[in-house]
Amino acid sequence: MVPHLITALTGPINELEARVLESMPAIERWFRLEWMEHTPPFYTSVDLRNAGYKLAPVDTELFPAGFNNLTPEMLPLAVQAAMAAIEKICPEAKNLLVVAGPQAEESNPFYLTHLERLREVFMLAGLNVRFGSLARTLVKPRTLALPDGGELVVEPLVRSRHRLGLANFDPCTILLNDDLVAGVPGLLEDVHEQYLLPPLHASSALRRKSRHFASYEEVAKRFAKLLGMDPWLLHPMHGQCGQVDFGTAEGLDCVKSNVDSLLAKVRRKHKEYGIAERAFVVVKSDGPGGSEVLTVRDAKELDDPERRERMRRSRAQPALPVREVIVQEGVPTYERVNDAVAEPVVYMIDRYVVGGFYRVHAARGTDESLDAPGSAYVPLAFAESHQLPRRGAKPGASAPNRFYMYGVIGRLAMLGAAYELEATDPEGEREAA
Repeated sequence: MVPHLITALTGPINELEARVLESMPAIERWFRLEWMEHTPPFYTSVDLRNAGYKLAPVDTELFPAGFNNLTPEMLPLAVQAAMAAIEKICPEAKNLLVVAGPQAEESNPFYLTHLERLREVFMLAGLNVRFGSLARTLVKPRTLALPDGGELVVEPLVRSRHRLGLANFDPCTILLNDDLVAGVPGLLEDVHEQYLLPPLHASSALRRKSRHFASYEEVAKRFAKLLGMDPWLLHPMHGQCGQVDFGTAEGLDCVKSNVDSLLAKVRRKHKEYGIAERAFVVVKSDGPGGSEVLTVRDAKELDDPERRERMRRSRAQPALPVREVIVQEGVPTYERVNDAVAEPVVYMIDRYVVGGFYRVHAARGTDESLDAPGSAYVPLAFAESHQLPRRGAKPGASAPNRFYMYGVIGRLAMLGAAYELEATDPEGEREAA
């Protein structure tokens, strides 16, 4: 199944697909050499947008929580990738501690199913898997009911001098599935005798989207040079503002200036490629502050008090107002699943694509965020192997070819995240000093 692409501008995307397929040996060698120099994040998910004239990542998550949306057919790839990742990090490992996010305490059924899928993957990779929680209210093991009738136990973490574990459970590796949006707790600091993955500086409290997309832009330019193409076809341009207060309008001039500048750049690109699409940008939190995504076509729209109030009220929790903002080129999505707007999401473990699915939202437009209440997930699009493209197939018609292309862009975003984590590693900064 190739989702319907409802735009006449399929030419550039078909050309990109054809160029990616004909360059596949060079691309795979390029990735192989990159991974000799850089360490991939342990696991990654990437949201992509296919506009028909460009294909670009719009969000890269280092604490993915949607493994429940992958089909059982994708499980063998995930297990093989997990084996490779664990062997590289701690080959003698027998115990894996997964630190669950707050959704477990809330008994979110989708998140619990995601945790169960993670347990299955790592158990088949040869590990004993148990779950811990940072919740202060958890003082003894808690059994949670799974939607399929099974059970999952979440236990309080136990900290010794330099190690973290559970009662009678000492892991070699600790896998964080809590993005630590409220900050890094002392319980996780100075854990020097075990592998903590992802590293603490990948947490949402410390990470910045603008830093990631700056790193991704560097990767996209190098990759585009390899293929002899314009890197703009692969990456969304962006700007950044700090010290913004949407309540008092402090710093709003910076946001409006970035909106004007970015819209002008996008319009020039549209003119260059003969794209009649009206340019837009999205304004969203650069850090952990909020989830609201504003679609803006004119900087004057930010004078609207109602829109500013939406951003002011958009926060992960009361203590985290939006203070830093990223202004990002808007990439519309013209893919449809059952007549609903859709965007592909690619999942990776270590440096391998292990599967993906479509995020679908019937009530959202092509220029809006689909990661919102009411979204649904359709895994069928990735049912065929995305690792084995069909060379010679007509561009735009082959599901394996479409999803191989998605996997390439997903891996580029993952490589961007590797660059980002290296650049923000406090240990690296200390070594350089």
